[in-house]
Amino acid sequence: MLIRVVRMTFRAEERQNFLSLFDQKKEKIRHFPGCSHLELLEDYNDPNVFSTYSYWEDESALNAYRHSDLFAEVWANTKNKFAAKPIAFSLKKFIQVD
Repeated sequence: MLIRVVRMTFRAEERQNFLSLFDQKKEKIRHFPGCSHLELLEDYNDPNVFSTYSYWEDESALNAYRHSDLFAEVWANTKNKFAAKPIAFSLKKFIQVD
C-alpha cells in the first residue's frame, strides 16, 4: 500500500472555493480504481492549510489517477487557488502501534 500526502496552502479568499470543489469531487477520487481511503485534514493552527491523506493500492494506481481526466480537472481547478507551492510525498507504513 502507498500512502499519499499532499499539503496545500490556499489564499484566504479561495478557501471556501477549494472546499466546495473537494466536496464535489471527493467521492470520485475515493472510488477511483486503486484508492481505498481519502481524508481531508485541516491544519491545526492555519485554516488555509489543508492536506489530503489517501491510500493507494500501489504506485501504478496512484500514477493512473495522476494521469486521468479526473485528476487533470481537479488539479486545474485547485492549483490556481494556492498561496504557496504544495508539498506532496508518498509513504509506506513501517510500524504501527495500537
